[in-house]
Amino acid sequence: MLELLIIIAFGYLAYRNAEVHDDEFANLTKKMGERLGKLWDIAHQGMRENKFLRAEKALLTILKIDEKNAAAYNRLGILYAKQKEYRDAIDCFEIASSIEATASSLHNLGLIYYETEHYEKAAIAFEQALKLEDNLAARHVAYAKVEEKLGNDKLMFQELEKAAELEPNKETYGLLYRAYETHGLEKEADQVAEKLKKLVVPQGKPKRILRSKRVVI
Repeated sequence: MLELLIIIAFGYLAYRNAEVHDDEFANLTKKMGERLGKLWDIAHQGMRENKFLRAEKALLTILKIDEKNAAAYNRLGILYAKQKEYRDAIDCFEIASSIEATASSLHNLGLIYYETEHYEKAAIAFEQALKLEDNLAARHVAYAKVEEKLGNDKLMFQELEKAAELEPNKETYGLLYRAYETHGLEKEADQVAEKLKKLVVPQGKPKRILRSKRVVI
């Protein structure tokens, strides 16, 4: 009987000890989450206010805590791109894509490759981004621009046409019109010009403009 009581006592102590460790782990996890949240707030605020050093320190601290945080690498890449530190930006976007390949990180990588005139690599990155998400006109426009640099006119037209199909507005039609006109395709250019004339923006509703400039997103 005594041996049974001893076993029960040890079992109870072990159970209580496990409960204490679980509580400590929960508290530690909560504190870690709160710290990461504050660091993200600092990083976002720093980027909004162009306080790049502060934002960089916050993001690097996040990566010390969580070295496989793809979102932090992607945001750090954007920060470096804003400062035209393209080599560091490429490294960050490549790491982010290797951890978690998202359309955003791959598109950003393509933009930096385009900016640094690595057009073949840019094309590959844009293709991979489009495989994950192909419903944004901006992605097709970016891919069209790099294919134009590579001399692939047929693919360039296809991508610009897709962009205009997704977002039939003045900007997408304008890009398509200029592409046709530049390559001497007068009939196609005229057809797009007619579509441009028919575009009507309802009164009081702001125009939706697709930015053609290269912007990291």
